[in-house]
Amino acid sequence: MRGLEPFWSEHERVWVTDQKKDTQILNNWQEIVYWLPYQGPRQLIPFVLNFPKILQIVALERPDIIISTGANIAVNFAIAAKFFGNHFIYVESISRSQELSLSGKLVYFLCNELYVQWPELSAKYSKAAFKGYI
Repeated sequence: MRGLEPFWSEHERVWVTDQKKDTQILNNWQEIVYWLPYQGPRQLIPFVLNFPKILQIVALERPDIIISTGANIAVNFAIAAKFFGNHFIYVESISRSQELSLSGKLVYFLCNELYVQWPELSAKYSKAAFKGYI
């Protein structure tokens, strides 16, 4: 998400993430942050427990756009965005050069825009767009 800073820094925003070393920087930025319990890939119980919280955040904040760059809560947000009629953008990890991640495959049919960081993936998935590396 830091690679997209030229875009998001020009817009009103809130962050939703879990607390890790790389997300602690948000505390220093004086940003609005909703901290959720960690939800690992393929963990059904945290997915179910986080989903009502995510619905509450989307209902409260009423975002124009929801952007996700990560697996953990992307699927939750894709479903919430569809439910509330929000525009949902998913940015696939640069580590995914041959196939979409499981999250990418799950949000593929729910997202409005899907960006990949390898041109080969945009050729493989009709909805995916390659606009460069982040």
